[in-house]
Amino acid sequence: MPKQSPLRIIKSWRRYELRGDWKYLLKITRGVYVLYKEQKRREHKIFHVVYIGVAGVAKEAKTGIGSRLRQHNKSTKKDWSHYSFFEVHDNVSREEILELENFLLAIFRHDPRVELANKQKSSKHMLNLRQKNTWAEPNPQ
Repeated sequence: MPKQSPLRIIKSWRRYELRGDWKYLLKITRGVYVLYKEQKRREHKIFHVVYIGVAGVAKEAKTGIGSRLRQHNKSTKKDWSHYSFFEVHDNVSREEILELENFLLAIFRHDPRVELANKQKSSKHMLNLRQKNTWAEPNPQ
C-alpha cells in the first residue's frame, strides 16, 4: 500500500521564495500561489500579501504556477518581492482549486492589512451559500 500523504489537498508547498527563483517549481504545478511585498522592520521581515491566484486550472493543464509567476514577473502592475505556492494533489479538481481561491479572497477581501490587487466581490457559488434560504430549517412533514 502506498504511503499516505499527511495532507488531503496540499501535495507540497514553499513559503517566501525570492522573486525570480523558480527552482522549486515543476513545469506544470497546479494549485494556489501568493505574491508578497517584503518590508523590513528593525531585526525582522514582514511580508504583505498583494495577490492571491491559482494556476493549472485549464481543462487540460499545459502550464502551471511557474508560468503565472513568470507572467507576474514581467508585469509592472504589481510590486512584489516574494511568493509562496501550494501545489495540490493530482486528484484535486479544477473546481476545487478555484474554490480555494474564492475562499481565500473572501477571507482577505476586507482585511486592512492585506492590499490585494485582485479583489473579487464574490463567486456565484459563495454568494448562493450566504442566502438565508440556504440555512433555513427543513419543513417537518
